[in-house]
Amino acid sequence: MSDDLTQRNAWADLRKLTAARIGLARSGASLSTAPLLQFALAHAQARDAVHETLNEDRLAANLGALDLPVLKVASAITDRAQYLMRPDLGRQLGDGADAVLAPHGGSYDVTLIVADGLSARAVQAHAAPVLCDVLAALHREDWRVAPLVIARHGRVAIGDAIAARLGASAVVVLIGERPGLSSPDSMGAYLTWQPQPATTDADRNCISNIRPDGIGYADAAFKIVALLQAMRTRRLSGVLLKDESDRLMVEQK
Repeated sequence: MSDDLTQRNAWADLRKLTAARIGLARSGASLSTAPLLQFALAHAQARDAVHETLNEDRLAANLGALDLPVLKVASAITDRAQYLMRPDLGRQLGDGADAVLAPHGGSYDVTLIVADGLSARAVQAHAAPVLCDVLAALHREDWRVAPLVIARHGRVAIGDAIAARLGASAVVVLIGERPGLSSPDSMGAYLTWQPQPATTDADRNCISNIRPDGIGYADAAFKIVALLQAMRTRRLSGVLLKDESDRLMVEQK
């Protein structure tokens, strides 16, 4: 077997283990036509994901099967173009949000929020199955869970304002992450204990790359619940809270 063929076979074996673009075929100093076209397609899919709008009614119907009220609010953003240009407005509740949230205010352990973020298709596909497993675990431990909230054109920090309005000690924001060239449908989960206006990103814990080809639904739900339990026990979150969910997952298995 020639050295060139051995090298090609080695790359082929490695490509089975990752979605990363490695060992791509070349023509002279350039990529061959096939990988170049595949790259262009992935780039187009990532761009489309950023501009895609959330089907709120369909998502609300899916979440409605989880036996909790589903509320729909919006940030101070008016359209998708503004969302990409003004992250600050995506962190603020828009007009009418208080009227939707106020009747449901109370004293809850946690509120669970779904925001479109930078990939609406991610939360459209992954939010309901992850929340199904999360809620099953929380209900077994008698957590007081606020109504589910869909936040259109929301950034992560919009969860702080929603939690304050509902009276929740902790917040989980499921949000579409910035699309990559191999993952236009990646969802993230951001968890915060006692969110408030002064909360910063250092106060949050994040679980990234939630999708069937990344962190699967069951594992993501396990991590979310483990972090929530740790937050309630230690009464803190973010850089002060070590995420031990991987160790707990291994021990459980």
